[in-house]
Amino acid sequence: MAGARAGGEAETSRERKRRGVVYTPAPLARFLARRVLAVFGPPRGARPLVVLDPACGDGALLAAVREEAPGRPLDLRGIDVDRGALEAARRRLGPAPRLERADVLDAPAVGPVDVVIANPPYVRTQALGASRAAALRRRFGLVGRVDLLHAVVAAVAERLRPGGALALLASNRFLTTRAGAGLRRHLAERFEVLEVIDLGDTKPFDAAVLPAVVIARREDGAGFAPRGVRVHLATPRAPAPPPGDVVRAVEGGRAPAGLRLETGVVGRDDEEGPWRITPPDEARWTVRVRRALPATFADLVHVRVGVKTTADEVFVRDSFDALPSDERPEPALVRPLLRREHAAPFVPLPGRPRELLYPHERRGGRRVPVDLAGTPRARAWLERHRARLEARSYVRRAGRRWYEIWVPHDPDGWRVEKVVFPDISERPLFFLDRSGAVVPGNCYWIVPRDGDPRVLRLVLAIANSSVAVRWYDATCANRLYHGRRRFITQYVTRFPLPDPDGPEARELVLRVDDRLRRGVDPSADAIVDRAVRRIVR
Repeated sequence: MAGARAGGEAETSRERKRRGVVYTPAPLARFLARRVLAVFGPPRGARPLVVLDPACGDGALLAAVREEAPGRPLDLRGIDVDRGALEAARRRLGPAPRLERADVLDAPAVGPVDVVIANPPYVRTQALGASRAAALRRRFGLVGRVDLLHAVVAAVAERLRPGGALALLASNRFLTTRAGAGLRRHLAERFEVLEVIDLGDTKPFDAAVLPAVVIARREDGAGFAPRGVRVHLATPRAPAPPPGDVVRAVEGGRAPAGLRLETGVVGRDDEEGPWRITPPDEARWTVRVRRALPATFADLVHVRVGVKTTADEVFVRDSFDALPSDERPEPALVRPLLRREHAAPFVPLPGRPRELLYPHERRGGRRVPVDLAGTPRARAWLERHRARLEARSYVRRAGRRWYEIWVPHDPDGWRVEKVVFPDISERPLFFLDRSGAVVPGNCYWIVPRDGDPRVLRLVLAIANSSVAVRWYDATCANRLYHGRRRFITQYVTRFPLPDPDGPEARELVLRVDDRLRRGVDPSADAIVDRAVRRIVR
């Protein structure tokens, strides 16, 4: 996304991409300009329309506004922290626009303005650091999780006149993730959100994130009923179309070959809930599913992420037996670790698990790090990597020992029967694990809240079904490139389930038990799928 760091000189393309800085291609820039200018309608009066790009980069968005408003008086203003980018913007825009080298978050003297058109840099929350996030929270009165995008939107809201318009191009993750709740709430409270356009996996520019566009008018407490548009590739792994084709599909309301276009209203369950672009027929279908499957995963199961060592090169190996005998960890500390590549519906693919050096134990009802004095070979191996492990400053700040795993979980927790699934996959890959193996950090695992084994069978039936795929696309809508879906706690916990004591549930449990007895047999999945679809038809 556009913009650069404070104090930066001209940067290479590689440096900009590393920091989430990608300039907006011309067709997409002009699309944003047309959308935001339409908020005002035809020009009225002679006063120039004051337009601000708070992370102007090479000036593409401001140039697009000028191109889309011929004859309209304009006062173009741009802010950026990269001197080289501003020089490129001056060459493109000429001497008239007011361009300033500054950081919009440091409140330069710009405002009030009529239009903000912005493609801010995408910076992960973790990259801000705790002190920077706290400062932004105080500066703009933000609550909850804070990232750079949230702060930029808060900053430009201060500069927009009442009735002023915002065109925002950002990662579509903020529409649905828990981390984006603060920004969604801020937009809904401070703006009338007019349009949300999710460009999905169409890849309109060379960036790792998937973009979305928000068009809004500055008006507190205006209510929430925006129009929604979602466009994405019709088939996974299809080549990305030119940006101009994507824009024409959205503006014309008709998708060419290779693209799929969905329109509807943007819905949400509550003020902080995800923003879902759901076509009317899909909205009716989800209502029917909720009636047929009244429970949710959140009601009946715990969903947990796997262990995260933050130093897999130390803690994880195909086999520790290959180490020298004096550094080969004691067997009591080595545990089998499931492999994500063995994930498959219902039953995992055969294969040997990896091994995890797990320096924790349960003592007195609590998980504690082991005393390395009693495990000299494990200590020798860990000491060899001590500099690497001690470099994890967050472990020290948390009051943990240098050799601990960052997210270790309960060392006895995996021994029970559990459902495991990878965090990212093209289709659901939920399988039952009875081996007691540890779950890796790129997977999640599910156990029933009350220990009822029937619930895990219901989870397997629903999660691996075509109903779950359609439900995900209708209510989560977080598709990645190449048709992949992100199965994370906040999405999976919303999946529907039948009443475990109802007749439909009893049939599903029998079907799944039969499916589990068959082992790896993809042809048998359709039997369970038909049983699920009969419930919601």
